[in-house]
Amino acid sequence: MGVLSNKIERKELIPGDHIYTWRSAYLYSHHGIYAGDDMVIHFTRAAGQETGTGTFLDRIMFSSSPSPTGRNLCERCGDQSRLHGVIMSCLDCFLSGGNLYLFCYAVTPVFFFTKARGGTCTLAHSDSPDVVLYRARFLHDNNGFGMYNIFKNNCEDFAIYCKTGLLVETTFSVGRSGQISSLTAALTAIASSPLRFLTTTPVGLVAVSGTMYCVGRYVSDIGIRRDAKEINVETLVAQMHTGEVPETTGAAGVNPN
Repeated sequence: MGVLSNKIERKELIPGDHIYTWRSAYLYSHHGIYAGDDMVIHFTRAAGQETGTGTFLDRIMFSSSPSPTGRNLCERCGDQSRLHGVIMSCLDCFLSGGNLYLFCYAVTPVFFFTKARGGTCTLAHSDSPDVVLYRARFLHDNNGFGMYNIFKNNCEDFAIYCKTGLLVETTFSVGRSGQISSLTAALTAIASSPLRFLTTTPVGLVAVSGTMYCVGRYVSDIGIRRDAKEINVETLVAQMHTGEVPETTGAAGVNPN
């Protein structure tokens, strides 16, 4: 694993790792927390309901495993394609035939910018594995991460919260997902096309657009956002179940000991 790729082997996995795999020809990635014993805790929406738009996008995007048929039914997990919320799957079902990648934390700005595509790393620091696993298991046992929303509350948001305890305060935020932040940054760069008048060369136009994209990704990263606050997992679950907006606290999580 390195600058060119975050791909790792199964034998390198450590419980508490934030892992992901690419879906639909690298169109997007699905994220989860490795729980050990070849099991993964992840946040999902049932197959055919991924975007919630009722369009063809719901058929080509999925976070849970595809609907199995006949002998393809997983002996360990069964059919999880219709499950939603925080679930636990075996590593094979989570990967669904894809490769295994490790999401990186506490990366340097230089490393961050070498990863041109979001959803692979963050400037934020991870908490210890025992705290990460405690959060993930607590959310799984209590189904406490709220309603799935591909833009504001998705699988990457779940994994990042488990690793850092960070939530975004504002209701106007696009969430913590690096994938969505990259998309937003790209759209912003395109929308800033009037800046083309600042340069008359193709190289200059690429430089301006690239700079806008990088700045957009950087300021959206959970590691530097001022509206990202730490919240206790018990408080989060309690307020999710009552429909209240979580209040931020000074605690990154609870001590499982």
